[in-house]
Amino acid sequence: QVQLEESGGGLVQAGGSLRLSCAASGSTFGINTMGWYRQAPGKLRELVATITSYGSTNYADSVKGRVTISRDNAKNTVYLQMISLKPEDAAVYYCYARKVVQGYWGQGTQVTVSS
Repeated sequence: QVQLEESGGGLVQAGGSLRLSCAASGSTFGINTMGWYRQAPGKLRELVATITSYGSTNYADSVKGRVTISRDNAKNTVYLQMISLKPEDAAVYYCYARKVVQGYWGQGTQVTVSS
């Protein structure tokens, strides 16, 4: 089993920045892709960004240029640096990790953006 613990969410004004962190623990050997998804009220969970263990990244079009995903493989931690935040970025942000074919989710961290 893999446990994921997110941190770094909170309230920020529009135009501000936040950095989310997600630390994986437990049976972490073999984790390949890690990433972030988000879910706003009344909407489906959607991809924000992912990163493989080799550093290959993928971003949702809605966040390109404003979000940077990075990873520290030694610490089994993935980061999401967000700048120029918009009210529509407000959501619960979930950390995700995939190990072979099994996916794991964190509990989520709330990001609130005030206009």
